[in-house]
Amino acid sequence: MRSAPKTVLAQMGRERVVVAGLKILNETGLDGLTLSGIAAEIGVQAPTLYWRFKNKQDLIDEMATQVLSDWVADLLNQFKSRTSWDERIFSYGVTLRAALLRYRDGARMVAGSYFSDTAIYEAMEKILESFKAAGFTVKDAVMCLNTAYSFVIGFTIEEQATFLAKGTRDPRYARSAREARVDVKRYPLTRSAGPELFESYDARFETSLKLIIAGFASEREKPAVQRKRKP
Repeated sequence: MRSAPKTVLAQMGRERVVVAGLKILNETGLDGLTLSGIAAEIGVQAPTLYWRFKNKQDLIDEMATQVLSDWVADLLNQFKSRTSWDERIFSYGVTLRAALLRYRDGARMVAGSYFSDTAIYEAMEKILESFKAAGFTVKDAVMCLNTAYSFVIGFTIEEQATFLAKGTRDPRYARSAREARVDVKRYPLTRSAGPELFESYDARFETSLKLIIAGFASEREKPAVQRKRKP
């Protein structure tokens, strides 16, 4: 491979490429994101990007890191007025979903990505501190944190799958389309569940997150012998 001009490499900073990648992500979705498309957006040849990113996943990791770094900044600001473990976990979930929804396929992009920035550790440390103050072990605190994180990622992936872009619902997930497919005589309850599956995402998300938090609060109140789990 021929050497890229030093001037081009110097001008093509990480942030510039990541911003271009996030812009194209919103336009095309994760499946339409390509290094050649990003290169065209910033005005360089595609091979030039390989001087900074080994492959598409390497770039996606950086994009996901940027999204989560911005999220952590918002989360830490909220922590100033929320000090209990349950308030912080709720803020953690709500703000994470909001961060993912800023980008088309944001949850799919973040799921499984490698985060190169350690900024997330500050938020995690403050959450664990509030759990410890409430009497949780680190093991139980991590279990709650992981459960909340997995729920947010899974919920948001499903939510974003119903929309082709922000505010544009995939016709396949329209209530009318679903109701036409579900035989009301054979599956009356399943048909009536449509609004609970494909509407009121904000309310359903917050209610579900509160149920997770309430479950861990209830677990904490049990005697230690009942809470003991196998390693």
